[in-house]
Amino acid sequence: MNTIDKFNSHVMQSYGRYPLVMEEGSGRRCKDENGMEYIDFGSGIGTNSLGYCDEKWADAVCAQVRTLQHSSNYYYTAVQADFADRLCNASGYKSVFFCNSGAEANECAIKVARKYSFDKYGKGRHTIITLVNSFHGRTIATLSATGQDVFHNYFFPFVEGFVNVAANDIDDLKAKLEDKTVCAVMLEYIQGEGGVRALDQEFVDAVYELCAAKDILVIADEVQTGVGRTGKFLAGDCFGKKADITTLAKGIAGGLPMGACLVNEKCSGVLTAGTHGSTFGGNPIACAGGLAVLDRVESEGFLDEVCKKGEFIRSELAKCSEVEALSGIGLMVGITLKNKDAHDVAQKALERGLLVLTAKEKVRLLPPLTISYDELKDGLKILIEILEE
Repeated sequence: MNTIDKFNSHVMQSYGRYPLVMEEGSGRRCKDENGMEYIDFGSGIGTNSLGYCDEKWADAVCAQVRTLQHSSNYYYTAVQADFADRLCNASGYKSVFFCNSGAEANECAIKVARKYSFDKYGKGRHTIITLVNSFHGRTIATLSATGQDVFHNYFFPFVEGFVNVAANDIDDLKAKLEDKTVCAVMLEYIQGEGGVRALDQEFVDAVYELCAAKDILVIADEVQTGVGRTGKFLAGDCFGKKADITTLAKGIAGGLPMGACLVNEKCSGVLTAGTHGSTFGGNPIACAGGLAVLDRVESEGFLDEVCKKGEFIRSELAKCSEVEALSGIGLMVGITLKNKDAHDVAQKALERGLLVLTAKEKVRLLPPLTISYDELKDGLKILIEILEE
């Protein structure tokens, strides 16, 4: 029995997978079980932020594996303390809760927002406004928060207390904020799964101004945009804003399961003993990976290069006759096509040794932050050839 048949015999079929059995990776390239090599413009949906098996990252992770692989959160570990200190300093937040994924980080954010309001105003102020076309996870609560009906079928009933506002519609936002039960607004500065759509600066400004006047918290879901993806440590920095709560995951630990819910001074004391938990949260191995990522992302000139690489991708793609529009910021790129189907393009790219993603009707690029210009040129050559056929 081959690998794919064996896999499909025992693994639930909850993903639409490409027929690629990934065997190994190094840098920004990986190989399948037959030895074919691929340039990776997807980085595990933005998770392999330093590429495959980065040497310093791997050394840090392996050293931790041989030292201490796990300690429950009944105890302290130096590596979690060091990572929390570094992450809070890099992001400008007071404190952090560690978990294992973006959905869990968003669950934590929802609980923080509701408990903050309960503690201060009492029961009943619990509604969270999210945006149409948003994506916040696949747990029942984060699915309830997600503003896309396509993900909602089969799983009724949903958790109450979520209301959607049309992205960039300030009048709709103002109307929904009249509801006295609202405790928070949750947004993605760039809607990743929603098609790599950035919010308008005017709308973001309105969210912060209107929420501040009512002591309504702002939650920024930066699961896909955080830790350097946009050329800033947080996408909020591109908009000049700092949410009360920011969630991170994907690229935070370079490929290891890790999520983080960051909170400001106002929210830092909300979660008290027994109100939230995660067995694997702050796992020493994941924290070691996270520290290695921070070492690279915080190095001099690194984020400037992310911006320049993003500009290079856009300048090359803008020359392609099949490209109708480009969206996103930094190394988060959405490509709207004139005639071709994005999924067909992704399949053809796979066949020619290039891994790309899709988001709605767009081709989506999330290359490793460490990708070289030569690798970008090689990958873009393949992509543009497919688009212009």
